[in-house]
Amino acid sequence: MAADAPTPTDLACPDCGRTYDAGPDEPWRCDCGRPLELADRPLPTGPAPEFEQLDARRGLWAFDAFVPIEPRVTLGEGFTPLQDAPEWGPNAQFKLEYVFPSGSFKDRGATTTLSRAAELGVERVVEDSSGNAGAAVAQYAARAGIEADIYVPADAKASKLAAIERVGATPIEVEGSRQDVTDACIERVARSRAGADPRQRGDAWYASHAWNPAFFAGTATVAFEIAAQRDWDVPDAVVAPLGHGTLFLGAHRGFRALTDAGWTDEMPRLLGAQAAGYAPIADELHGDGPGGASGTPPDDNEVADGIQIREPVRKDQILDAIEATDGDAIALGADPVEDALDRLHRGGFYVEPTCAAAPAALERYRERGVVDPGDDVVVALTGSGLKS
Repeated sequence: MAADAPTPTDLACPDCGRTYDAGPDEPWRCDCGRPLELADRPLPTGPAPEFEQLDARRGLWAFDAFVPIEPRVTLGEGFTPLQDAPEWGPNAQFKLEYVFPSGSFKDRGATTTLSRAAELGVERVVEDSSGNAGAAVAQYAARAGIEADIYVPADAKASKLAAIERVGATPIEVEGSRQDVTDACIERVARSRAGADPRQRGDAWYASHAWNPAFFAGTATVAFEIAAQRDWDVPDAVVAPLGHGTLFLGAHRGFRALTDAGWTDEMPRLLGAQAAGYAPIADELHGDGPGGASGTPPDDNEVADGIQIREPVRKDQILDAIEATDGDAIALGADPVEDALDRLHRGGFYVEPTCAAAPAALERYRERGVVDPGDDVVVALTGSGLKS
């Protein structure tokens, strides 16, 4: 590391107050069991710039004044298009997050996470993922020259396994549930930290899209881009798929940082789209059933495989973000998601099935009066159909 390079920020627990020094052996969670955060959360000084003053050639790193990580590992990601979508409502816009280098919004977190890993001198990262996050981490690890092992479900899509393997990462297939995959990865991290086998000591830095705070420093940039592309006018609502909440929480953190910096003066309502049968947030808010609707709940939604998370790591933070923004979360069965997917494809948006949950949720929110006819809404389209 160059002598004048910034010192990587330490980690801190917002719940118990413990702090941890930055380094390749830093913990992946607090001793109290809670997720850690980057101790430094910088804010720019001065007024918001005109759009023309932003160097969009730097991608999301044009907003590095908000990001406490040096841009060491980048593929020019960010500034995804914001496209009017009048067929989905008079004031609807799609944020095309599926046009990233690896084909999903997870590149936002991968660039910051692997940049931090490079800052710390990490030689190998591990991650658990149903597909997109693993592909993104693998791709950016290759860019950084860092080894990567990606723990995936045994039934992961062949296209996503190929995306991991072809950049030189090692997919490790795990039988069982999505939680079993996470458990296997965490066990590997624990063995690495314990150093029982000297050959494995420190060889498993956890680049988790759910736990690692560097990932959320990246996903927060979606809010900066949306606001900048709208000349710092914040939409009434943002709708996003909701599993572990990486984009959902990133948007909340980003819009909050914009208000703290004085670049905007309001927060959008954050509206989540969950898959029926995997909807702990909607269930917490509304009880059993599809987002609180009466009647027989739909069968488990096996179409939106990217958000099949029953125990999100940051559940409390997601609920806090919903409460703080007067937001909501609903659960959707497979039928409305498949219908939305077909409609998106016929409209020219070639996205993967999980991605269609957010537009399907927008329709449901309109039906329930959560989103008014004239509301200004941005919907995140999160993953490419090329990986379906």
